[in-house]
Amino acid sequence: MPEYQLYCFAQSGNAYRAALMLNLIGADWQPTFVDFFKGGETRTPKYRADVNEMGEVPVLVHGSKKLSQSGVILTYLAERSGKFRPDGEDEQLEALRWIIFDNQKVNGFLGPYRFLKNFAKPAGDPAVMAFLRSRIDNSLAIVDKRLAARAFVLGDRPTTADISLCAYLYYPADEFGFDIAHTYVNVGAWLERIKALPGWKHPYELMPGYPPQL
Repeated sequence: MPEYQLYCFAQSGNAYRAALMLNLIGADWQPTFVDFFKGGETRTPKYRADVNEMGEVPVLVHGSKKLSQSGVILTYLAERSGKFRPDGEDEQLEALRWIIFDNQKVNGFLGPYRFLKNFAKPAGDPAVMAFLRSRIDNSLAIVDKRLAARAFVLGDRPTTADISLCAYLYYPADEFGFDIAHTYVNVGAWLERIKALPGWKHPYELMPGYPPQL
């Protein structure tokens, strides 16, 4: 039996952070498909009682531990493996700063925007979509400026901050309606550097559930 089990589905950028980290560190792991769309599994009483009371993915199972929230999972895996771990207090705090920024301002807006555009019925209200898009552009411009002067978010090597921030950015451009990698050239070059790391895989290859059963 694999050492790690990850509850996930292919369309979840939050779950992709954890799945990508597991693959990049060479962990022995297996995905457990969560039927988010057709079965509404995360909203069931059983899932909330047995897997995650918050009704979310990802959830990482490791022995007796059951961890949720991608930032917690990334930190746990970095500490256990010694890979992608920020060094020292200053780097740890800086990585946490960017992970929180990502969750609130980057993927925190990209995730709902993509969901409302592709999966919600009815689709998102145009005013809501315009509001989210403006916040997305502002946040990505901040990341792009950051990456103009360094190869990775904290410096010359990737850390958990990079694994967090990149998650939603590998989904197809047509799911957003705009091409992030071409619009933000420093972000695009950074995504290629992460893509070149041993173990990188696209979210639709790495996790089950593509295409979704809607």
